[in-house]
Amino acid sequence: MIEVNILKSGVKRTLEVPKDMGLNLMELLKGEEYESIEGTCGGMALCATCHIKVKEAAPALSGPSGDELDMLETLPFIYKESRLACQIKLNENIRNLTVELVEN
Repeated sequence: MIEVNILKSGVKRTLEVPKDMGLNLMELLKGEEYESIEGTCGGMALCATCHIKVKEAAPALSGPSGDELDMLETLPFIYKESRLACQIKLNENIRNLTVELVEN
């Protein structure tokens, strides 16, 4: 199982997600009805409506792709821990993930 901690407006919620579901983080957050995660491009890294901050990951996540960085740079505010949730695959390589939802 992957422990996913979601921070929104100072409130923390923890979800346990099976490693073999084949979801990305955006799909999980949309399924849990987080309205700030739109994902209008369907997970193609073309809209940045799933912008989040990765506060902690164990083990560390791989860095963002060039396409993801290009899309993040279109946002009015970007943080050193900014990522697109659609580009984070929930798989056996992740044990623990803490993210903060960004109010765009």
